[in-house]
Amino acid sequence: MLPESLKFPNPVNEYAARSTAGLVVVLAIVTIVVDSPVLYGILALGFLLRVISGPTLSPFGQLSVKVIVPALGKTKLVPGPPKRFAQAIGLTITAVAFVFSLAGLGLAAQITVGLVVVAALLESAFGICLGCIVFGFLQRHGVIPESVCEACNNISLRQPA
Repeated sequence: MLPESLKFPNPVNEYAARSTAGLVVVLAIVTIVVDSPVLYGILALGFLLRVISGPTLSPFGQLSVKVIVPALGKTKLVPGPPKRFAQAIGLTITAVAFVFSLAGLGLAAQITVGLVVVAALLESAFGICLGCIVFGFLQRHGVIPESVCEACNNISLRQPA
């Protein structure tokens, strides 16, 4: 069992998520250009750390929470479970790219990470979280139980007390 300080936060500051996504865009583009298994691994590791603990263990998460968001001075709280789900999708995609890269399939790895660039850019620039959209769809269709994110179903639970 993880200590409370290492658990994924709920709620999440939308601006921290968006700034982290912006950092992911930069690293993902560099990864595509350089096409090195090390960078694919670092990209996947970042997603793994964010799935485990949100920003706590993630260098990009820490930079967002401790530097970028305070400089912006903005807070918008959103439910954590959809953001964690989105990070898990990012982990899956980047892990596949890492495996492709290790197998010598650089073009496949680059194309796969291109999907991450698109998704992270939508999140960062426009606040459109594709993973959150999929989470909502799955929750509405009973694949993800409502108990996983009650705030997702009841907007009044999203407001701080």
